[in-house]
Amino acid sequence: MIFKKTIGETIFDSFNHILLVLFGLVSLYPLLYVLFASFSEPAELAKHTGILLKPLGFSVVGYEIVFNNPNIIIGYMNTIIYVVVGTCLNVLLTAIGAYVLSRKNLMLKKPMMIMIVFTMYFGGGLIPHFLLVKNLGMYDSRLALIIPGIIATWNLIVMRTAFNAIPDSLEESAKIDGANDFVILFRIILPVTKATLAVMVLFYAVGHWNSWFNAMIYLRDRGLFPLQLLLREILIANSAGGNLLEGASVSDDDQALVYLVIKYCTIIVATVPILFIYPFCQKYFMKGVMLGSLKG
Repeated sequence: MIFKKTIGETIFDSFNHILLVLFGLVSLYPLLYVLFASFSEPAELAKHTGILLKPLGFSVVGYEIVFNNPNIIIGYMNTIIYVVVGTCLNVLLTAIGAYVLSRKNLMLKKPMMIMIVFTMYFGGGLIPHFLLVKNLGMYDSRLALIIPGIIATWNLIVMRTAFNAIPDSLEESAKIDGANDFVILFRIILPVTKATLAVMVLFYAVGHWNSWFNAMIYLRDRGLFPLQLLLREILIANSAGGNLLEGASVSDDDQALVYLVIKYCTIIVATVPILFIYPFCQKYFMKGVMLGSLKG
């Protein structure tokens, strides 16, 4: 049957669509502003105030300086290392932990879950965490950004709940065929819960990509700095301006103008790659989160 909408339903739907479009524009405009500013002429951008609806002129001098700067390239490579290695270890250990906690005959299952959930609400604080990292020999090393947060409690609970939703008959049939726990996990459970797995990859990858605080606390070697920490220096601390402009063919009078454009260029360079991941994971996102949150 085809139901015809009433006038009230049509007005309500139209209002919702207009409201969603407005919210979308409000959310999208800051990114467009940064994008337009990054391609603008430095002198024109410095004189402009208010809303920016298109690039003021056209210039790629900011991108040339950013991509020719070794600090940005090294920061980019470090971030890729942290994202790839960290996400792989995060997802692997979270899946193993969730599989163990989803076993129905696990001894001391409830006390273990209580202790795990306890860490979501209470922590030792920054100073004990810093001392622990330093005493374990991870200070000023890549391990300091990967090992301490290798399993997120919330992600572990979501994945455990998704594993609990799998019918017992799948595991029982695999055990009859002689499969051990690793075979059951990697060949049966993970393929069945690939939506939740994709969400875990997205959560962990975005977390590593945007992380800068731990790097600021635990790293002193600038050769290990991730891109986001360099971006923070450029936008807030302003300590990387001389390094960015070093070797660039920019006069002393134009350095302040060009540095303004460099800020926007660096934001685009640091943001665009992670934005391309979302469309590929979008179809799994809602399904994976709901699958891991309906049953406790």
